[in-house]
Amino acid sequence: MKTKTRPAFRFFTVLLLLLAAGDGFGKIFYSKKEAMELAFGEQARVEMLSLFLTDRQVEEIQRQAKVKIDSALFTFYVGKQGENLLGYAAIETHTVRTRPETLLIVLSPEGELRRIEVLAFHEPPEYQPPTRWFAQLYQQPLEALDFNAEVQAITGATLSSRSALDSARKVLAVFEVAVKKRSN
Repeated sequence: MKTKTRPAFRFFTVLLLLLAAGDGFGKIFYSKKEAMELAFGEQARVEMLSLFLTDRQVEEIQRQAKVKIDSALFTFYVGKQGENLLGYAAIETHTVRTRPETLLIVLSPEGELRRIEVLAFHEPPEYQPPTRWFAQLYQQPLEALDFNAEVQAITGATLSSRSALDSARKVLAVFEVAVKKRSN
């Protein structure tokens, strides 16, 4: 008697085999649940804020962030404790050189950059910016997030740090254009 396997089971089996046969690069540091706990704490209630950006908003975000927006759909995770707003978080995945990196970018309730955590990094580990590098970006205004006196580049990890800067600018610009203006 022949048994049928479900498509989802086959997909995940193939995915696991592909991951196991990889080149050894790549590490997932945190799950989505763990990321939300990093952003807002264990006791926080997290809600999704799905934004459907207009063409005009996309243009403005691209102008402010100096990066191309691939989709008009953007999601913020909103952390709350009781009625208190704890802040906003975005999960950003992008390609560094040829492989993906996923960052958790956390903003204060006012939209100030508060924290960046690497959730997954699939490039060689030596290309990953260290935690202390991300700290120089915190509380910087959008316009200051570029390689300059306040933000130092990383020798040997230029593409990784450039990608992180681009993601941080994008999240700040989306907040400014689509969230802050909406709540005013």
